[in-house]
Amino acid sequence: MSTSLATVRLVNAVFYAHHGVMEEEHRIGGRYEVDVAMALDVREAAEQDDLSKTVDYERVYALVRDVVTGTPATLIERVAWQIAQAVGAAYPAVASVEVTVRKPNPPVGGPCDRAEVVVHHAPGS
Repeated sequence: MSTSLATVRLVNAVFYAHHGVMEEEHRIGGRYEVDVAMALDVREAAEQDDLSKTVDYERVYALVRDVVTGTPATLIERVAWQIAQAVGAAYPAVASVEVTVRKPNPPVGGPCDRAEVVVHHAPGS
């Protein structure tokens, strides 16, 4: 039986949340941008044109939203890791997931477009 490995992506999902090291970041909040890339075999989904055979990116978006807007974290590393864990738990067929969390204009004492972290996770590994 052949496979058709593909990557399903959500790109630049944007949320307002209260993460950060500084107390002010928790109080005021800020913009967070998230990308999720999920590698999986889509052969059956493509052949049968069946959403239940692949990842439902509307559901993935809801998982991401719930993590990002949920309990505040100190580190965006934690936010990205929690998203990767949630996606892996919801979709056992996902061979790997890559999550990028960006924080535009981070408080670093000078001009900086963004801080970002990329987490790679292989569920079941």
